[in-house]
Amino acid sequence: MADSAILNKNERKFILLLGDLFIIGLALGLFINKAVDQENLDFFAKSILISLGFLFYLTYAYVLESYNIEKVSSNSGAAITKSVVTAILFSISIVVFAILLFDLGFWRKSLLLFLISTPLQFFIWRMFFESVFKIVHIEKKVFYIYDSETGRTLNSDINKINGEDFETFYNVAGTYSIEKNVSEFNEKFLAQKNDINTWIVNIRNYDDLPLNVEGRLLNAMIEGKELLTFTSFYENVYEALPIKSRNDSFYEMLHLQSKRIRYLQSMVSFVINFLFCFFISLVFLLVLPFVIILNLFFNRGPLFYTQYRVGKNGKEFKIFKFRSMVVNAEKAGAKMAQKNDARITAFGRILRRYRVDELPQILSIIRGDMQFIGPRPERKVFVDQLKATTPLYNVRHLIKPGITGWAQVKFKYGENLEDSIAKLEYDLFYIKNKSVIIDLKIIFKTVSTVLFSRGV
Repeated sequence: MADSAILNKNERKFILLLGDLFIIGLALGLFINKAVDQENLDFFAKSILISLGFLFYLTYAYVLESYNIEKVSSNSGAAITKSVVTAILFSISIVVFAILLFDLGFWRKSLLLFLISTPLQFFIWRMFFESVFKIVHIEKKVFYIYDSETGRTLNSDINKINGEDFETFYNVAGTYSIEKNVSEFNEKFLAQKNDINTWIVNIRNYDDLPLNVEGRLLNAMIEGKELLTFTSFYENVYEALPIKSRNDSFYEMLHLQSKRIRYLQSMVSFVINFLFCFFISLVFLLVLPFVIILNLFFNRGPLFYTQYRVGKNGKEFKIFKFRSMVVNAEKAGAKMAQKNDARITAFGRILRRYRVDELPQILSIIRGDMQFIGPRPERKVFVDQLKATTPLYNVRHLIKPGITGWAQVKFKYGENLEDSIAKLEYDLFYIKNKSVIIDLKIIFKTVSTVLFSRGV
């Protein structure tokens, strides 16, 4: 199939977003014309309503993950449902805002029509979108080049490219080891070059790449094909850094010490952290009396649970959480919490489900040991074990740990040291690419995680 017929996930997201924004614009235009215009509002008031409309929609869409193409591709029914729910929330918000701001009567036919027609338009558009993209080919055929070292994890790396837990829109159609005869590569290249859209190279030393292979790859790139290192592919698709498949390009991409955060960006991040920490403090003070009372009846024992965790520059600090496990849960030694851990009490499960047990960590933020967003702090006994096998684990301690972070919203609940290594890939990505945009993504995804009780 021709390259022009192939769309990657970002292109699909763009088309989907474009269609959604068109519907939003059309719905708001009709709403203002039919329901609001008769109030003789000026241009400024209408502009505010339109701006808020787009803001409401984009916020709801992000929290509900309406543009999570990976999940959309595997479950179109859930994707359509999320889209309709987003449209319903958007419609209700606009109607309520218009009634309060412009003193409109709720029982106007135009308001009811807006509440019904907008979700219906989204339903029809999403059904059309899903139907079309089941027909349109979006998968990219990949030719994977490796060496004897990276070949040790060949099956694992191919699974990563093909997608283990979600749709990557890449599929490995051919492989070649640079230790083999170049004539074998030439045969495969000539046989598959019209079908291959992407070439992914994963070798330890790029000086070892045969000149003939390098020349053909460069020609393919000139012809419009995609040429990637495995590290760059992994960072782009998984939004993480592949610590198990390090090569020459890995440390070039890491460049943590040379990463400079601009003053304005630093200030904005500080404001975001301050506002959300203030909000968490209020929530903590509000729920504290209820947790105290319920703890007396359903979770008898100490209210708080304290531990020492490793923070910035490897310094240990005391962390506070509402106790969710039985008293002396670690009398047999330090052990990571499991998903269905028998040590967790019935009341503790409720606390964990809605992340209420995490709220006392605001005390660590006030003391300056933590911040709202950052890698989750771990205990020294586990840090020492992880550093022994993966020295890069220490990189997490370049910045302050946080209550929530990129690894928390992107990866499942960690139950063992292997999960901690996997989460490190996301922590490294965050430390390298730290920005206001990523912080906002984490905040929205955290809200979504709490609302839907995920990762517990």
